[in-house]
Amino acid sequence: MSIAEEIRPTTDALLKTDAPKKPTNMGQILRWMLLFLGGVAMVMPIAYMISTSLKWPHEVYNLKLIPDEPHIENYTYVLEDGRFYWWFVNSMIIAVITTVCNVIFDSLVGYTLCKFRFPGRYIIFIAILSTLMIPTEMLVIPWYLMSQQFGWLDTYWGIMFPGLMTAFGTFLMKQFFETVPDDFIEAARIDGLNELQIWWTVAMPLVKPALAALAIFVFLGNWTAFIWPLIVTNSVEMYTLPVGLSSFGDEADVAWELIMTGAAISTIPTLIVFLIFQRYIIQGVVMAGLKG
Repeated sequence: MSIAEEIRPTTDALLKTDAPKKPTNMGQILRWMLLFLGGVAMVMPIAYMISTSLKWPHEVYNLKLIPDEPHIENYTYVLEDGRFYWWFVNSMIIAVITTVCNVIFDSLVGYTLCKFRFPGRYIIFIAILSTLMIPTEMLVIPWYLMSQQFGWLDTYWGIMFPGLMTAFGTFLMKQFFETVPDDFIEAARIDGLNELQIWWTVAMPLVKPALAALAIFVFLGNWTAFIWPLIVTNSVEMYTLPVGLSSFGDEADVAWELIMTGAAISTIPTLIVFLIFQRYIIQGVVMAGLKG
């Protein structure tokens, strides 16, 4: 008899041994139910958007999630509309440039406030944070008057300048730069690197999760911005995607099926940005948990 045949009965007996069953945890079931309901609530608007984009105009106000006669003519119409490409390109230019500027400027200011010791730096930091308490609606008029005086109306610069640097980004980067050991900075200075080189080659690689989170927030914020681009733009060619999509209709009727179609297409860049940077965000969450 082989060794395998000798130990097989013992192994079978161990496998047949009834393991003690864990009692049902009602709290865990309740948590799963709440998570499921929350997931459904988050997915339903996206599902309704896609469903409406596949409907005919007379079916828009039908609450059925699956259209009776689904079709893709709405996508064909939107993609063949030359204005849609202008709006898409405008939004992409504005979102990309604004994101790059925020990553650079916010990280520079956050690094300066964190790693340099100079009089008044806490006052400057508090002053920057205090701007978060000012509603955007209160800043629209000063922004518009400034744009009018400098000739920035109906231009890319006029749309972008309010968001080229943000207080939230400065706060986020400063907090993450706090995790960079000062010994690394001092060692780089001893090696002869100047402050810009230290910021770029030493500090920035260590805060990639914060940079990824900031890039996603800024890109999404500018990609979906509506109020300020609507106010500062006059010509159809300068519309961003949200403003342009709102023009699908007139005073008598609104082409919701075309708006939903354009909105469905406009979500593609945001998904790509999230998929690119999501691993850095997860890494940042793990780092924050380990630090805590």
